[in-house]
Amino acid sequence: MTQKIRLPRLLILGCGDVGMRLVPLLRAHFRIFAVTSQPARCDALRALGVVPIVADLDRPATLRRLRGLASHIVHLAPPRSEGLLDQRTRHLTAILPEQARLVYVSTSGVYGDCGGEWIDETRTVAPHNSRARRRVDGEQVLRRWAVRSSSQLSILRVPGIYGADRLPLKRLQAGTPALRDADDVYTNHIHADDLARIVARALFRGAPNRVYHASDDSELKMAAYFDQVADAFGLARPPRLPRAELAQQVTPALLSFMSESRRLRNERLKRELGLRLRYPTVADTLAGCATAPRE
Repeated sequence: MTQKIRLPRLLILGCGDVGMRLVPLLRAHFRIFAVTSQPARCDALRALGVVPIVADLDRPATLRRLRGLASHIVHLAPPRSEGLLDQRTRHLTAILPEQARLVYVSTSGVYGDCGGEWIDETRTVAPHNSRARRRVDGEQVLRRWAVRSSSQLSILRVPGIYGADRLPLKRLQAGTPALRDADDVYTNHIHADDLARIVARALFRGAPNRVYHASDDSELKMAAYFDQVADAFGLARPPRLPRAELAQQVTPALLSFMSESRRLRNERLKRELGLRLRYPTVADTLAGCATAPRE
């Protein structure tokens, strides 16, 4: 009679789209638990072979049962949408075990505007808005936790996540304008499937307290990205406007995204994690979208 192998436990916080893509990559290696604040999502999680736990990072008392639950953690949950501190990550570190391994999905927005320069992971963070400042705070909270608990932390700085079902089609259909080339910004991208693979690689191969750019090989200005998507789906390209005119037509949140320009180097991702991107550029993905049958 063979003895059943006991798998190590993995806890996922914020198991949304990327988390659901991650689960099939890790089921053979871990017994997976996922936190959700929505009881209605439990059935979908169970269907993937995940043990759902109803808890809320905004309510520390609900997290007590998670204390010491898993030695491996993937933190995908974003901070709250107000304030300058990431209270959710503070609540999480209060119940994490010692000598754990954690992957934190942060944002490339922590760098602020870099004037279109190519940057690597050694670039000093310079967040320009409260959303990015909360992310920097979350990173710092986790760095301190990793040191005092002798744990290993990998931080993934992630740009715009896209996929066949995560494209700006509604924006294009609405005719939302984009910046003219002289005012436009460089933007960075990662396919949701590749991001899930990067998280998995970091969980196994990430160096202690190391930052990785989870970005593909695209080198695109924002309007050029919209043009590529529009062309692939037979939609009109967005009108181009000077920045001053565009500022009168879009929301402050959207204008914020259109005010930071940088290009992320991803050599560390490939060299240290040994990752080969399945979707190296946006154009590769859109080529598949254009040839796929549409309902």
